[in-house]
Amino acid sequence: MHGTEFVQDLAIVMLVAGLVGWVCHRIGLSVVVGYLAAGIVIGPFTPPFTLVSSTARIETLAQVGLVFLMFSIGMKLSLRKLRRLGPALIVATAVGAVVMYIFARALGAALGWPPTQTLFLAAMLMVSSSAIISKVLADTGGTHERTSQTAMGVSVLEDVVAIVMLAILNSFVATHAAKANGMGDTLGLLGAFVMLAGVAGLLAVPWLLRKLSVSASEELMTIVTAGLLFMLAVLAERAGFSMALGAFLLGAIVAETPHRTQVDRTFEGMRDIFSAVFFVAIGMLIDLRSAAHLWWLALVIAGCAIVGRTLAVAAGMIVTGASTKDAFTVGASVTPLGEFSFIIVQLGVLAGVMTTDFQAVAVGVVLLTALTAPVLARRGSRLGEWVETRQPKWFENWLVYYRGWLDRMQARQKRNMLWQLSRKRVIQVVVEVFVVTGLLVFAEDLLETLLPFIPGKDLFPQAPRVLFWCALVLVIVAPLFAIWRNVSVLAMLLAEVSTAGRPNTAKLRPMVETGVKVVAGIVMFIWISAVAPVEVMGRWVPLLVLLLSVGVIVFARHKLIYWHSVLEGELQDRIVQNDEKFTGTTAPWLAQHSEWHLGLQECVLPDQADVRGKTLGELALRSRFGCTVAGVERQGVMVGNPSPLTALYPRDKILLLGDAKQTGACKAFLSHVSGAAADSNFDEVRMETCELPAGSKLVGRSLAELAPTKVVGVQVAGINRGGLRILNPSGEEKLLAHDDVLLLGSPDQIKAFKAWAREGTEGP
Repeated sequence: MHGTEFVQDLAIVMLVAGLVGWVCHRIGLSVVVGYLAAGIVIGPFTPPFTLVSSTARIETLAQVGLVFLMFSIGMKLSLRKLRRLGPALIVATAVGAVVMYIFARALGAALGWPPTQTLFLAAMLMVSSSAIISKVLADTGGTHERTSQTAMGVSVLEDVVAIVMLAILNSFVATHAAKANGMGDTLGLLGAFVMLAGVAGLLAVPWLLRKLSVSASEELMTIVTAGLLFMLAVLAERAGFSMALGAFLLGAIVAETPHRTQVDRTFEGMRDIFSAVFFVAIGMLIDLRSAAHLWWLALVIAGCAIVGRTLAVAAGMIVTGASTKDAFTVGASVTPLGEFSFIIVQLGVLAGVMTTDFQAVAVGVVLLTALTAPVLARRGSRLGEWVETRQPKWFENWLVYYRGWLDRMQARQKRNMLWQLSRKRVIQVVVEVFVVTGLLVFAEDLLETLLPFIPGKDLFPQAPRVLFWCALVLVIVAPLFAIWRNVSVLAMLLAEVSTAGRPNTAKLRPMVETGVKVVAGIVMFIWISAVAPVEVMGRWVPLLVLLLSVGVIVFARHKLIYWHSVLEGELQDRIVQNDEKFTGTTAPWLAQHSEWHLGLQECVLPDQADVRGKTLGELALRSRFGCTVAGVERQGVMVGNPSPLTALYPRDKILLLGDAKQTGACKAFLSHVSGAAADSNFDEVRMETCELPAGSKLVGRSLAELAPTKVVGVQVAGINRGGLRILNPSGEEKLLAHDDVLLLGSPDQIKAFKAWAREGTEGP
């Protein structure tokens, strides 16, 4: 049976991936290397070890794994994180991507490749692996250094670059199917889809998760989130993009919700399983024997990737005003390629643009860059110092002048009153334009999906279509009206600033304002005419839609303003939320004290750690190792500067402060697992009564004095004294002879209390 064979393949993939991944973890390699190796071994191209032979089932496994992998990557990105990273890092990443694109095009031309194949090579080299980079930085103990935090920010932003490149590559793939759009149209459609899905998701997903967290179990929340994940992935593919885009978007949307930590915890197991499945499936599609003659190509591309990415990212950092040392330190830290490279190459192979042999080349490139990443991360600072000391004097002087110019430009921008007043409204207009564009561009696909469910067919043949367009107009009119209101305010501001201090200001101001409004109205008319699918509406529907729009604006404009302000407030609440975690902004102050040779290192407490349940005071980490606990993150909540009474529990993320030797020794101590069984007997907790003997030494003593919780671990839930029941007695309550004491605890604890109560009595 096909179903049985699929389950069998899944079992083989997981077992082999787990075994080989464990071996790689033990010898210090990335588990991604192990997953790829496992796939190559058990795939259909390596007899006699072939355990999975069906290419169709392998591709199905890869698609499922891709969805969960992209969801986890999206969970690492959010609008809050983009805002924290700042525009400078966004510009640096964009400049680095452009430089790497030019470098890769030159490499492809040198290899004699056609332009389309070279484009796939450039996309592969433009994006680093945030998963590998974060692991390398954690292993080298540099996670909380400023340059390392910048490198992680670049790798996260390059995930966005990868999504854009996937959309462009999908357009080129569609070229071979004779249904492609131009690059400008592709990017416009991508922006419209992202904005439409993002705004709808930010409004609906947090509300849905909040309702489920209140009225449903965690299990149902996981199921619903998984359903939304697959649905958005399918919608993205039907819209002409990759499944990866939909999964990535939902991850980024969930990252904006207060339930981010809960969803991340519940999806942790599935994410790990299916991410491993994806990499193993990629390995199974690789035929090493047919690609063995291309070993030189893997070496050439890997060398160019390491050198090119270092120079490209360093150039981007220098453009934003970073020092030469910091720029090359960051550049050397973001050289490893990873998951997106495989996705891009697989897309090229499926489209027939690249040969199947290139998958093996991509694996070789990823392995080589991953193996050199720890060395470059450790020596990145030395490389930066070496380049900085040898840069020409004229270049150093130019950098000093350029940084001063950047500072002056930033100061001038802050003093620009027009920009400060109009910035928020410009952003709102851009977002609303993309949302309306998305609704109109994808309206036909949405109509085809909803048409069977729309009533009214008995009225007249086109009734469902008319009802759909009328409903869509009611949705679109609000943002259109908001766009015009924002444009009107911008026109007023521009007229006020441009005519200030001029003669005849009173006459010029209304003329400028009216002129701007007229131009904006013409642009809006051209825009709506270009994106509205009038040809599929029918003969009378456009006229009906126009009349409905005018009627809504005339008679319900106050309601439109109210609804728009409510939705805008909801979006603002989703985006502007505190995020107290050990992220890239945790310890920027540390970079100013590098002469102290102190560092911050993270340690996640294993489930079976020997120190679980013990307090920081009991562990005495400072006296043992000279190491300070700077913070503890537990279930998404950060405890800064914890007290000695703070107990440590499994999965706590602990931030250690000290030099490399101190933090390394302390981390090894905290992570030690001896294999001792946990002493939790939560399932055995019960309530039981115990009659206090007359001669017991507990008689006449108060509960506060006896402290039964500390002595034997039980709680006194109640006392029955001659028919008078005292529930939850206070600490001042004294025990008397023949009291029936209601005890709460495990069988061993209750047994210990009974033995304690019998002490001082004669006989049992």
